[in-house]
Amino acid sequence: MAGKRLEFLSVSPRMKHTATVIFIHGLGDTGFGWQPLAEFLGKDPQLDRVKWILPHAPRRHIPLRNDTMPAWYDFVSLDPPTEVEADILESAKAIDDLIDDEIERGTPADRIVLGGFSQGAAMTLLTGLTTQHQIAGLIVLSGRLPMREKFKTLPISSHVQEYSIFWGHGTGDKVVTYELGVLSADYLKTELGIKPAGLHFADPSSSSSNAKPIGIDFHSYEDLGHTVTDEEVEDIRKFLKSILPNPIGSA
Repeated sequence: MAGKRLEFLSVSPRMKHTATVIFIHGLGDTGFGWQPLAEFLGKDPQLDRVKWILPHAPRRHIPLRNDTMPAWYDFVSLDPPTEVEADILESAKAIDDLIDDEIERGTPADRIVLGGFSQGAAMTLLTGLTTQHQIAGLIVLSGRLPMREKFKTLPISSHVQEYSIFWGHGTGDKVVTYELGVLSADYLKTELGIKPAGLHFADPSSSSSNAKPIGIDFHSYEDLGHTVTDEEVEDIRKFLKSILPNPIGSA
């Protein structure tokens, strides 16, 4: 994959484009797996100006799975989960290139959200916390922080303490355990100085000011396994509406 641009599915907004979500799929999936979510959220009249970019991971042989599949990185071990460092850094660069490309096409960095599920959530954290662009925020679903022992040696973005981060994790997750998710989120707070966000978002449709939530908003979903639930999708909707409001006077 070195030097190659990622292939991706683009889900166009229903109205004039003013913001972009780049969403990274998990192990064995493709961007097409998240097209229904993009199309569903795009029907919301307050999110109908958001374009979704859904990249496809290159296929890799994963010896620990004895299979070849779309993957952002291979594993050194599964327990504890340890990634091949060269793979994950290469993928982070490719995803950061997508951010670069979107900015070059005219989308302001602060109107771009990076998100992902599982392995894609790990990529979201690595890329989002090291990109030099001050993007709007991150969506981390059923994920963990990769390279935790070495993370502070990476070129951490100077903007991380200003990020809005939605983190959703099921307490019944057996693939990326809930405990590992909590540990990863705590690392961001204690080691990177990212503060907890407020527990609730203001309703963007109300007449009151809707301040952007800053920090990590960690949502726990009781008994949920390694998947996404309708309740979580609704929370994601509220999060996106709070950090990507339609421009004033847009029509």
